[in-house]
Amino acid sequence: MLQKRNAVMVDGVILNGPIMDSKAGEKFVEDACKIIMEEVIQKADDVTEKVCEWRAPEALKQILDLEIRDMGESHQNLLQLCRDAIQYSVKTNHPRFFNQLYAGIDYYSLVARFITEALNPSVYTYEVSPVFLLVEEAVIKKMIEFIGWEEGDGIFNPGGSVSNMYAMNLARYKFCPEIKEKGLSGLPRLVLFASEECHYSMKKAASFLGIGTENVYFIKTDERGKMIPEELEKQVQRARKEGSAPFLVCATAGTTVLGAFDPLDKIADICEKYGLWLHVDASWGGSALISKKHCRLLHGIHR
Repeated sequence: MLQKRNAVMVDGVILNGPIMDSKAGEKFVEDACKIIMEEVIQKADDVTEKVCEWRAPEALKQILDLEIRDMGESHQNLLQLCRDAIQYSVKTNHPRFFNQLYAGIDYYSLVARFITEALNPSVYTYEVSPVFLLVEEAVIKKMIEFIGWEEGDGIFNPGGSVSNMYAMNLARYKFCPEIKEKGLSGLPRLVLFASEECHYSMKKAASFLGIGTENVYFIKTDERGKMIPEELEKQVQRARKEGSAPFLVCATAGTTVLGAFDPLDKIADICEKYGLWLHVDASWGGSALISKKHCRLLHGIHR
């Protein structure tokens, strides 16, 4: 299965090999794509198919061949693994699969993902990824236009948890830039504030960044699940009396359970008064910014 006829040998070491049999690889891709087309794409709108061929964990382990062998697998075994992976997975593109965050199939995005996976780029410099870097810039520019801003910048993150951690790190750096060189030693006790209904990633980020979960002060919410600004100010004053250093308020636009939108303008007033960084976790509700009817829910996010 391996070719060495094009290999470059230096001091007994093959620098560009062993080289895989490209014909065998092409045939595998062709066969696997046929399985994907027949078992995933063509069945995406078939309501007679099951959303999931459910098996309990121990039963599924018996069905799937998950042993990693030293000598690899044959062409046919790998294709069977492809079929099994599809058969026993949840079909998120099924018409009767419902989720609050994702569902359905986008044929055009799927092709785009095929291309990016086939090219396998790293989008960190123009030299190694010229097309996709320009695509990234174009998408960010269009998103900024949708929101209604004249200028701006941004990055794509893998999810809301990482976004909140980035925000916490930025706020901390703004508060004490020397942390980049000196680390946590010698810093005062940092305190941040978030509503009782905030996402769990705020505590997780505080843990990862060494701030500590006990230094996340949770602010009471009203009957709708919105942060109460007066309670926020009380907690800021409490932290300062304790000798702590308040540095961040995380408001939420679309809480996980109730879908509440915190009163951003009133929270921003408090942040401005006490010199605190304001972050808005809008992982769920941020899309309301492009709605003429509902964008009022995020009024003040520009602050």
